[in-house]
Amino acid sequence: MGIAGRLGKTAAATVAAVLLSTVAAPGAALADDVRPKQWQLDSLHAADAWPQSTGAGTIVAVLDSGVDADHVDLRGKVLPGADFVKSTDGSGGDGTEDPVGHGTSVAALIGGLNDADGVVGVAYDAQILPVRVLDKDNRYDDAGVVARAVRWAVDHGADVVNLSLGGVGKSPELAEAITYALSREVVVIACTGNVDSSKDDEQGVWFPARMPGVVAVSGLSPDGEFWDGALTGTETVLTAPADHLTSAHPDGYWNIQGTSFAAPLVSATAALIRAKYPDLSAANVINRLIFTAADLGKPGRDEVYGFGLVNPVGALAPEIPQVLTNPLLSQVDGGGGTQPESSQTPPPSTDGAVPPDGEAPPAAAEEPKGPGPTPYILLAVVAVIAAIALTTTLVLLRRNGHYRKPPPL
Repeated sequence: MGIAGRLGKTAAATVAAVLLSTVAAPGAALADDVRPKQWQLDSLHAADAWPQSTGAGTIVAVLDSGVDADHVDLRGKVLPGADFVKSTDGSGGDGTEDPVGHGTSVAALIGGLNDADGVVGVAYDAQILPVRVLDKDNRYDDAGVVARAVRWAVDHGADVVNLSLGGVGKSPELAEAITYALSREVVVIACTGNVDSSKDDEQGVWFPARMPGVVAVSGLSPDGEFWDGALTGTETVLTAPADHLTSAHPDGYWNIQGTSFAAPLVSATAALIRAKYPDLSAANVINRLIFTAADLGKPGRDEVYGFGLVNPVGALAPEIPQVLTNPLLSQVDGGGGTQPESSQTPPPSTDGAVPPDGEAPPAAAEEPKGPGPTPYILLAVVAVIAAIALTTTLVLLRRNGHYRKPPPL
């Protein structure tokens, strides 16, 4: 089973690589057999995060193939959504039809019920907003579909938008929609993509994950090493478990792999943060994600792991430096869109905050200080006043006879 995001109807170069690879066919596996397979919960220390936050009160939009609201692990968790496959404005359905299973898997990893068995989501009390953009072949033929869906999700209450999709091309329309989301305090998280073994050329991080401001998520294998099926690069922001995972499917459960399933683990962590700190800006939610990531590979951010493994427990800590703008934004967006005003370089912070990598910014060079123009203006004013006073005094003395011309020589 595969997923490709075709960002243009005519340009073959925009066809995306394989995103999802299943290693077992879906089937009616017993739910109690699933729980031990969720190695991602141990890797992320999810149980240690839950006493602080479970994602309650947050809405995560899953833009995908739809979400099966009747799955035992998602009952009561799925809000009425939209279907942009059946209609251009999303009114063709409520997003709960999932002919593929991909979106159901993503949703369960985010908000699967924490009951006796089955898939438990990292933010199991978060609500899922299903927005269908992928057809029965798990594709979208026009990035405008995703763009409209992003705007719809933002306008219908999403706190976090999960994009487990993408492609090699750029779309100005989708970039503008993501800019719209960022400007409205919505956290946008996307997968970096998977290696297409049929291609010999160099493959980079997909769009929209590579758009600045978006949290681009690559993948790890169960041994904690980089999963060799994942795409990564300088745009990578975080990593999360991506291989040998098990999640929900409309027909039961299935084994899955792909950065599609790393991204929702980060989206769930964002939901945990938003639930605990409901007044926190999206910029500071993202800052918490990257500031507290468990460093992997080279020290600091690198082109393989980004800032490192997402860290739900650390991201919920009370003392994290505040930021004024999204730390992932830059002046160039990489996708043909424009950035919101908040993307501009902020004034120097006065609260002692440091950048997410822990390095204090260099002190600004001081310009030579001189007296400036003000003292000279004051002196001129005083001189004028003194001259007026002296003239007035001489006139008065002359009138009162106190002034005499000197005798002739």
